[in-house]
Amino acid sequence: MNVPLRDGRLSHDIDPTDRPPQDACGVFGVWVPADQASRAEVSKLTYYGLYALQHRGQESAGIAVSDGSRIVVFKDMGLVAQVFDESVLNTLRGHIAVGHCRYSTTGSPTWENAQPTFRSSDAGGLALVHNGNLINTLDLAKRLEPGVLTATTDTEVLTALLAEGGEGGEGGPLAAAREILPATRGAYSLVFMDEGTLYAARDPEGVRPLVLGALEDRGWVVASETAGLDIVGARFVREIEPGEMVAIDGGGVRSERFAEPRPKGCLFEYVYLARPDTSIAGRSVQATRVEVGRRLAREHPVEADLVIPTPESGTPAAIGYAEASGIPYGQGLVKNSYVGRTFIQPSQTIRQLGIRLKLNPLREAIEGKRLIVVDDSIVRGNTQRAIVGMLRDAGAAEVHVRISSPPVSWPCFYGIDFATRAELIAGNLSVAEIRDSIGADSLGYISLDELISASHIAKENLCRACFDGVYPIPVDQDAHGKHLLEITR
Repeated sequence: MNVPLRDGRLSHDIDPTDRPPQDACGVFGVWVPADQASRAEVSKLTYYGLYALQHRGQESAGIAVSDGSRIVVFKDMGLVAQVFDESVLNTLRGHIAVGHCRYSTTGSPTWENAQPTFRSSDAGGLALVHNGNLINTLDLAKRLEPGVLTATTDTEVLTALLAEGGEGGEGGPLAAAREILPATRGAYSLVFMDEGTLYAARDPEGVRPLVLGALEDRGWVVASETAGLDIVGARFVREIEPGEMVAIDGGGVRSERFAEPRPKGCLFEYVYLARPDTSIAGRSVQATRVEVGRRLAREHPVEADLVIPTPESGTPAAIGYAEASGIPYGQGLVKNSYVGRTFIQPSQTIRQLGIRLKLNPLREAIEGKRLIVVDDSIVRGNTQRAIVGMLRDAGAAEVHVRISSPPVSWPCFYGIDFATRAELIAGNLSVAEIRDSIGADSLGYISLDELISASHIAKENLCRACFDGVYPIPVDQDAHGKHLLEITR
């Protein structure tokens, strides 16, 4: 049956497309010596790298490959494994590749906006992939001739500008990047290539992660996360620094600064976005999340019989909570591992099933129990509302919700698809009101200070805007997000 909630809604009367926070993209690039191209198979390395980064974007995927004389791009809508198969990858031959998996934050989810983006000029071709979100796209687009753009993304603007070369079209992508990147504002981890060189660059604040790895036989890899290096057997070398650009070719890795670093790494990477087997700033994401759970238990204790996670995002913090509280940890919700992105719109009958499409309770484990349910965040509240109702349906005596991040009260302008402030439940309701809205017996969030402390990074070096509304890169919220159609005509 459906359980009436305190706000009068039914526990399962939700939209199953309600989703957790989405990051803009995952990026990957690989360079190997030309004489190793047939053995290294850079398209397949890139495929596996994107597979490891699939959690960062599920709308589209693409790979561009250069054989030293021309660039070939293949991209389509869907998951990495849906877009590419053996026959497609075998046609993408070369010794340099860039790859991308996308979730749209700027521009609609269409084939034209899928990445890599590509531009050709008299000097040659350029393919580019981008993780993040620019906040001065319209200003940058004014540098282009009318009618040049064919897509509606900030990435398309950057690609067009870099393909033009430096001042007067001389000097290629490197000269153009020296000219354009200092004027580019927002979050951007870029990987791009011409026919002979792989490039990578990171914004001066370093909002989104980007790492460099080494392959055997003098090859190099650039990826959004260290997990993308691990899957292709690359050794982690270092992070690409904020305000740094690297160029990789037969001469090795060359590095230069285009801006002074002002580190403001995204704190939400630790909460949810990054894979738990990734390391950021030398610290395991898994270890950070477990420590957050321990601190959450100390800040918000409650008498209960069982600690359960919302799988998989709540699992590390639930482990930490159980350790610190002494309350047993267990599995109370089973996740359907095969539910991914779907293009089938649910009927009203299916919509009423709500969260059961993804999660189902273990009745024998939770019936009659006082539960602590640990999750990473609450954005709109629909998912937590459904989970609480579902657990009560299954016989839980009490449901206490614990969240391993502070209330998400402010939108993100740097690459996470957080709702507007009006749509964020914490942007409008107090903690007590959110508790009542989701139907929990109690609700506790980790404090911002404790979350920051668990990350082992200084507060001043983190972007915390979604939690405290302090935007490290000033944003004109009225102008931000204007559709680019006005400059593509």
